[in-house]
Amino acid sequence: MSAEDQILAIGRQLAGNLPRSASPGERVDARLLQIVAGDPALRAALFRFTDVRPACTSVADLGQHLVTLLEDASPASRMGRAMLALARPRATRPLAALGAGGGVQRLAHRFIIGRSVDRALPALARSWDAGVAASVDLLGEASVSDEEAEAYVGRCAEALHALASGSASWPARPVLEADSLGPLPRANLSVKVTALTPEIRVEEPRRGIEDALERLRHLLRLGHRLGAHVHVDMETLDSRETVLGLVLEVLSEPEFRDGPSAGLVLQAYLRDSPAELDQILSWVDEHERRVPLTIRLVKGAYWDHEVIEARQHGWEPPVFTDRGECDRNFEGLTRTLVQAHPRVRLALGSHNLRSIAHGIACVRARGLQERDLELQVLRGLGDDLAHALARMGLRVRVYSPVGDLLEGMAYLVRRMLENTANDSFLAARSRGAPLEELLAAP
Repeated sequence: MSAEDQILAIGRQLAGNLPRSASPGERVDARLLQIVAGDPALRAALFRFTDVRPACTSVADLGQHLVTLLEDASPASRMGRAMLALARPRATRPLAALGAGGGVQRLAHRFIIGRSVDRALPALARSWDAGVAASVDLLGEASVSDEEAEAYVGRCAEALHALASGSASWPARPVLEADSLGPLPRANLSVKVTALTPEIRVEEPRRGIEDALERLRHLLRLGHRLGAHVHVDMETLDSRETVLGLVLEVLSEPEFRDGPSAGLVLQAYLRDSPAELDQILSWVDEHERRVPLTIRLVKGAYWDHEVIEARQHGWEPPVFTDRGECDRNFEGLTRTLVQAHPRVRLALGSHNLRSIAHGIACVRARGLQERDLELQVLRGLGDDLAHALARMGLRVRVYSPVGDLLEGMAYLVRRMLENTANDSFLAARSRGAPLEELLAAP
């Protein structure tokens, strides 16, 4: 069987494990998202409304913001015009405001697992029982002061303690707890360097590295003591040099040679990501660690930001503007990372059936065990996919944000952008694209 035939066979098997039909609530969400995707003006208005929603102190305030944003946008779709017609009269404006505000709240509950780790633990335990692990992300964007950075470190420390103690009583799940290289921690926390320091400067990355060094050291020490995994997220390109430099510098220190389990993120939508991976693998070859570095390969969540920023400065966008190019790069990076085993551990973050099936096929072709590949999805976008992967006996982890609505606004808008992009895999799947189209080579 050819490599392409293997990918198609795996993809069909995975698709066969997905639910045949969505729940009524999911069908409503999908329909609404399709409408929003087809009306850019309505989408822009609703994103702006989502951003101001937590700051509104009354229904009247919420309604005034809604009607102003809709009038400015002049939506073209029937739904957009109906929303505006409902929001304009004072008599019906509260109804429109409550409806729109409730929709934002519904989306928040879809993507955010709980307001705190303690409150999220029952849901995390249920997921574990179903054969799905989690990586917890504490919502909140860049810190602007040392006080905010210290508070974020404190929240991360509390989260690590809560995850370690809360997961201790969970039942054994061999697929989730070890690969061929050794044990895998139950407690898994994702952290953001931009929240660890207010000193991120694109022209002076060393400044941010030095300011965040001790804070990241503290979390790594705690993770080692508690037997937890600490994963450092990548964000916008402006912060990448600082994030990458910080992680590699800290993990180079003799203190962390034996642990904890740690990792970083590689974003395939960046045109220079192959060169970045070469840099990471060169570092791996020069620094022997008892616990291999985990690399989470993702497409990237800041596409709109990177494109807009580049166009404002008259630059060539640093990201692929054609989704097919990005998908081809993702597959190339996957092959390189599979070949790098056992020097690194690979986690593939994708909702694309083709990308997932390709990763599984690469692992099999290399003669590795399937448990040597971790598959990651986002809560609220990949829940069905996670359970389908678990039913196939694969190791899967859900990226699970924790926090309140205000902290989660930027994250929520990014997820809505991903869900409403006309060329996204999720949009193609929701509109019922044929399986052969979804599994076609990019």
